[in-house]
Amino acid sequence: MQLNFRRQGQGQTVILIHGLFGNLDNLNGLAKALAEHYDVVSVDVRNHGLSPRSAQMNYQLMAQDILTLIEQLEICQPRLVGHSMGGKIAMMTAGLAPDLIAGIVVADMAPVAYTQARHTEVFAGLTAVAAADCANRKEADVILAQHIQLPGVRQFLLKSFVPKTTDAGESGSWRFNVPALLEQYPHIMSWPGVEPAYLGPVLFIKGGESDYLLPEYQAEVVAQFPRATAKVIPDTGHWLHAEQPQLFNRLVMDFLGKVS
Repeated sequence: MQLNFRRQGQGQTVILIHGLFGNLDNLNGLAKALAEHYDVVSVDVRNHGLSPRSAQMNYQLMAQDILTLIEQLEICQPRLVGHSMGGKIAMMTAGLAPDLIAGIVVADMAPVAYTQARHTEVFAGLTAVAAADCANRKEADVILAQHIQLPGVRQFLLKSFVPKTTDAGESGSWRFNVPALLEQYPHIMSWPGVEPAYLGPVLFIKGGESDYLLPEYQAEVVAQFPRATAKVIPDTGHWLHAEQPQLFNRLVMDFLGKVS
């Protein structure tokens, strides 16, 4: 699968990988900051943005998509930065091809399987909007609000909303494949593990108020990524790159500057 991507800057390559329900614009603030020093490739993962659709979505396949892109663009020793699901994609890519990846940054995600469904209300809202033939984001927001209370979550989702009245070149009202994401959700929440361990440098950045990267996961982190280090951004949730962009960007830049 050939992913849609955007490329900017020059220097050593950094590949940015967004999370579930996102697209390559999600990490745009970081991309702009990095582009002053690096060759930055922002991707749409499969079933998101303008990348191809697929009925299959697991971490081995999504990691292989990144490796295909690396080969396609003839990139040497890229650094990977992934948020949430994108963090798991980055970790699996490094696990599958450790000699090709110079280092990774994982934003608020652990290398574990999550057993609790975290997106039931989101899927309900997305499905309701898709069935309503909404003409604009305002109408879509009204329907989403019946399922999702937090305005910030709705605004994030609405960035990928495509009104039915536009010639979007795709079916449906979202720039991600809702049926496939729902069907493949168990795979998205799971984690097959990295074995043998990835021995390159890894930075985990945790949102202080988030419950995705918890102390009880430390054993799994160390077993799979022995050279891992961690930073915590206080008073932030799962969307740490949006809540504290300057601090988040600085932590990423500092880490990348130490990766040889």
